[in-house]
Amino acid sequence: QVHLVESGGGSVQAGGSLRLSCAASGLAFSDYSMGWFRQAPGKESDEFVASISRSTFITRYGDSVKGRFTISRDDAKNTVYLQMNSLKPEDTAVYYCGASNRWPLVGFDYRGQGTQVTVSS
Repeated sequence: QVHLVESGGGSVQAGGSLRLSCAASGLAFSDYSMGWFRQAPGKESDEFVASISRSTFITRYGDSVKGRFTISRDDAKNTVYLQMNSLKPEDTAVYYCGASNRWPLVGFDYRGQGTQVTVSS
């Protein structure tokens, strides 16, 4: 059974930083593209945040986070990370990680339960 477990969320003031982690088990991690999406309060749809391909580690970012967030992965640890700097109140959301066997990543085959990030002004 596949499990994706996010951690690292919390509350931070605007301008601060957080690092999210997503530990995967039950799948051949290095065979999957990985990504992060978020769902802001009151919104029904997810917003793409970042993704990273398998093998070549190509990265892509949503326009609202470019230059502030960095996605990375450690295949030896079956973990994907999201370093979030210069956080803004509008970054407040539940952040989900996911795995996909497609690239570019347009949806997840598996996703975690999410971790809350709250940015106060």
